[in-house]
Amino acid sequence: MSELTAEMLGLKSVGKVYRNLSYDELFAHETDNAEGKISANGTMMVDTGKFTGRSPKDKYFVKQSPSQDNIAWGNINKPVSAEIFDELHAEVIEYLSGKDVYVTDGYCGSNESTRRDVRFITEIAWQSHFVKNMFIRPDDADLPNFKPGFTVYNAAGLTNPKWEQHGLNSEVFVIFNIEKNVAIIGGTWYGGEMKKGIFTMMNYWLPLENILSMHCSANVGKDGDVCLFFGLSGTGKTTLSTDAARKLIGDDEHGWDADGIFNFEGGCYAKCIDLSSESEPEIFNAIKRNALLENLVYDEDTGEIDFADGSKTENTRVSYPIEHIDNHEPSLKAGHPQNIIFLTCDAFGVLPPVSKLTKEQAMYYFLSGYTAKVAGTERGITEPQATFSACFGEAFLPLHPTAYAKLLGEKMEQYNVNAYLVNTGWAGGGYGVGERMSIKATRACINAILDGSIKNVEFDQTRFFKLHIPKELPGVDSDLLNPRNAWPNKDDFDKTANKLATMFIDNFKKYTSDNDDFDFTKAGPQI
Repeated sequence: MSELTAEMLGLKSVGKVYRNLSYDELFAHETDNAEGKISANGTMMVDTGKFTGRSPKDKYFVKQSPSQDNIAWGNINKPVSAEIFDELHAEVIEYLSGKDVYVTDGYCGSNESTRRDVRFITEIAWQSHFVKNMFIRPDDADLPNFKPGFTVYNAAGLTNPKWEQHGLNSEVFVIFNIEKNVAIIGGTWYGGEMKKGIFTMMNYWLPLENILSMHCSANVGKDGDVCLFFGLSGTGKTTLSTDAARKLIGDDEHGWDADGIFNFEGGCYAKCIDLSSESEPEIFNAIKRNALLENLVYDEDTGEIDFADGSKTENTRVSYPIEHIDNHEPSLKAGHPQNIIFLTCDAFGVLPPVSKLTKEQAMYYFLSGYTAKVAGTERGITEPQATFSACFGEAFLPLHPTAYAKLLGEKMEQYNVNAYLVNTGWAGGGYGVGERMSIKATRACINAILDGSIKNVEFDQTRFFKLHIPKELPGVDSDLLNPRNAWPNKDDFDKTANKLATMFIDNFKKYTSDNDDFDFTKAGPQI
């Protein structure tokens, strides 16, 4: 139990305060409170209720000065008035007051000079467990002097019956008050709201200090060479950055400041659907005591998990402290990157397995944030669907995407960073006709980038996308390197390439309509 008072926590009254419990203590609370089940190997398993993912349509920022002048308002960043926030905040405080609460203090950011001190107040133990996994854990000696710079009140069991009167999307709410350094959550038990909520705030704070915040994974070689991997879900970001020959800095959220790359988090949050020891040994082996499994299907008698069963959700997850990955970088930071890799899963079968990008092309593909969903992954999708998410993480960007692109371009130029586009999708035809790029071929492309051998090969240029591609590369079939050569019908390739190029061009128009500062259209595809 903690000596923290209700006043210190911003509550009217409080029952027992459990602050920064150990993993063993959290396990005991989860068990005693019947919050979850224990798997066959001793890992705690919980269900997050009807919400098995984030609720992006229920996320809001309080519209007030001075932050309102920085935020890119629209479908991603929706406004709510200070009056509505104050009303809901008061209800959250009333709801949590008098209860036993779990208080978890942690750091976001492994660079001490720029990290943020964040406090989470929750009513259930497993949410405290989740936060303990995901954020950097303070030493016991740090806790007496810990003063939160931002506080998250998670009233998951509280809904907003006046949501229509308030002009909101539903009875669920996730609201950020930047000026008060407070966020309130109601109506959803999903732990990822807390993780991505603080990531969103880092994406607000850091660029205003000329620090780039990024939705990417990162690793470092034995000689200190750092590589960043950007990519949307399903492109291989976690798989390809987890490398036995390189130390993992982090798998999801990073900053880039004057000292180099630093992880925001102290843990990992990995998808579990179809997980196996053969396909993802590092993640599979990280599932053990202190990890936390979400929404997995398991045998009620034995606790054996069926990783292939997505009947609860396809978004089955595990969070675990990064120490569960043997080959991780203990400091969670490293120097400036030598290479940046943009990963895409192109289900159209048009993009090459690897392309070397100019700085202008890097800006174009960073702002485009392209991948493609394949038929069958979502209801109603019968053919490949292009997805564009600015900076490979548009859902978490409070500022305009060009603010992040500007910083990326400046840092790439300052530190002479190479950029590459790697397609982990289809070749020889689109989805249903061609074949998925083999992990072996993709690894060969990645290895050539990391060991520098790709710089020594002769390059060609593709017709529609004007991408620079190797003519030959060890470990990759030469017919695959130029995607047009891998298609049996060249006319079909040209039509498909023209179609995808048009999608890129139409998507990028929003970055050139207001000013010419980010008119990188000449670096993109041409039709």
